[in-house]
Amino acid sequence: MITKDLTIGEIIRIKENAPQILMSFGMGCVGCPSAQAETIEDAVKVHGINLEELLEELNK
Repeated sequence: MITKDLTIGEIIRIKENAPQILMSFGMGCVGCPSAQAETIEDAVKVHGINLEELLEELNK
């Protein structure tokens, strides 16, 4: 299960299509070195993305 406390790097390693999902929500920073250590919760705040909607999509 993907939670708000996981880093983007962890999510990418856990879920094969996570980069595509993240980019579809406007998070083009999936390849950024600093994003690898940033939690998904912190990242959505920066990008103005709804956390619950993104987590729902990532956990499908």
